[in-house]
Amino acid sequence: MKKIFSILIILIFCQNCSFDQKSGIWKNENVVFDNNENDIFSEFKTLSSSNDYFKEIIKIRKNFKFRDFTVSKNSEWSDIFYKNTNNFENFEYNELNQTFLKGKKISKYKINDKILFKNDKAIITDLKGNIIVYSITENRIVNKFNFYRKKLKKINISLNIILENSIVYVSDNIGFLYAYNIDNNKVIWAKNYKVPFRSNLKISKNNLIAANQNNNLYFFNKFDGEVITLIPTEDTPVKNEFINNLALNSRNLFFLNTYGSLYSIDKSKMKIKWFSNLNQSLDINPSNLFFGNQIISYKDKLVISSRNQLYIINENNGSIIFKKNFFSSIKPLVVNDYIFLITNNDLIIAMDLIDGKIIYSYDLNSMISEFLNSKKKKAKFRSLIMANSKIYVFLNNSYYLKMDLNGDIETIKKIPSKLNSDPILINGSLFFLDRKKRLNILN
Repeated sequence: MKKIFSILIILIFCQNCSFDQKSGIWKNENVVFDNNENDIFSEFKTLSSSNDYFKEIIKIRKNFKFRDFTVSKNSEWSDIFYKNTNNFENFEYNELNQTFLKGKKISKYKINDKILFKNDKAIITDLKGNIIVYSITENRIVNKFNFYRKKLKKINISLNIILENSIVYVSDNIGFLYAYNIDNNKVIWAKNYKVPFRSNLKISKNNLIAANQNNNLYFFNKFDGEVITLIPTEDTPVKNEFINNLALNSRNLFFLNTYGSLYSIDKSKMKIKWFSNLNQSLDINPSNLFFGNQIISYKDKLVISSRNQLYIINENNGSIIFKKNFFSSIKPLVVNDYIFLITNNDLIIAMDLIDGKIIYSYDLNSMISEFLNSKKKKAKFRSLIMANSKIYVFLNNSYYLKMDLNGDIETIKKIPSKLNSDPILINGSLFFLDRKKRLNILN
């Protein structure tokens, strides 16, 4: 009976998880940003005009004013998505672009693109299962730990990590779950659950929360790794590229699985409150699975960007408040009841979360072309951050756009090294890993 039910679910809900792979990156990474703006812009690939998504250009209303933004100075980054809600803030940023630190090479293996930071220490992982602890004060690796035996080191090991105090909690794509103390370089506990984990991690009081590739959601005791509660959800016969995603607020856990189902779970009772499926395709091809972005929890709303649409959802009952026909492959920003995002067809959009109205929608490639007085090309965008009430759009190399809230480009700048990770802001400084696998800090 369970198999029949699973087949029916597949027929109803599966959809294409294709990811836009056509966007180009700058061909020559060694070009220096100078007065020859036409040469700089020649690094962009030719723009394709074909897309099936929202593409309307909407100019901001004359005399429109955004509500006031509060600037936040953060001193740590303990979650790969910054905090439990997966949302960023309006950070403080010195933007001096002066190199405060350029570290030594961290690993000979491919490094992951997420950085954690707390108490002078950056925590970085690589695809051989190494956890690397780098001291900013000493400018060197102070710990390099590998949990795995030699026979496992021959395969790529993907680590999911979260930091609390001096303990890094780790799950992996083999099925191990363990807690590692970065101060004394010791494992506190370790468990082998044999099924690969496939989600980010969250911590709620004494509980460590994770999901595996079968879309089973677990609450573990963070002190010993024992299972407290297991909540099974829909399994999928074919695994896609989407990674199960978790978000927390003060009351609830939100779980978006590879099936496209969104669950709200009372985190104290560890019981399902409601669930809704965002995968509405009737395509029976089992490879057409769900693709989406990280859940963002903001006040009483959830923001989810799926393959084709942006959903604004009531977190109390799962009802859809707004649905927009655009998709953001980059995690959106939600600040002060506004959402800022870059769509898959390179529009930068600002929208009011209160009434759902689009404040503006501009073609970023056209804006760059006009700013540089050059032919229109296609850029490859990596991440979106708000700092000092400005919007920073980082490209997939060493350039970024600084824009005002109204969507106008103020400047295009080049940072000293090429990005090899998502940049983060700590105490007004920009942290990132470069292509030579070195930690960089710009003050």
